[in-house]
Amino acid sequence: MSASVSLLTVHPRKLAAVRREVMPGAIGSAWGSALDQVWTFIRSQPSLWTDGHNIFLYHHPSEPDAPILCDFGVEVTRIFETAGEVYATETPRGEAAVAVHRGPYNRMNEARDAIRKMDGCESEGVRWSLVGDLRRSDAESSRH
Repeated sequence: MSASVSLLTVHPRKLAAVRREVMPGAIGSAWGSALDQVWTFIRSQPSLWTDGHNIFLYHHPSEPDAPILCDFGVEVTRIFETAGEVYATETPRGEAAVAVHRGPYNRMNEARDAIRKMDGCESEGVRWSLVGDLRRSDAESSRH
């Protein structure tokens, strides 16, 4: 299944996140424990979360096959003081290539590949995914 790609202007989203350095191909095994820390923190902070999504930021290196800095986060209502590994960050603003993936997480690469095929799309820099419930097989994800 091929994902369609749109160019949209996006606004920053506030996140509570935990950063991990992850080798390409290992993201699927790294996000769980990081998000567990974020959710534990959020539950201890009244009104920090209402209905925000899980959002993953990928800070791609310029060298191929180098580790990717990943911020595994949850959309929150406000900034806050860092607590342990959980810190406040936000998604980039500006023009973004957007593809929507509905289906299992292990097929989300189809959306990523569609974005990469766009003319002028660089492999380095910041990319992000707005991710549905990763523990459900019908999770919805949007790649930016």
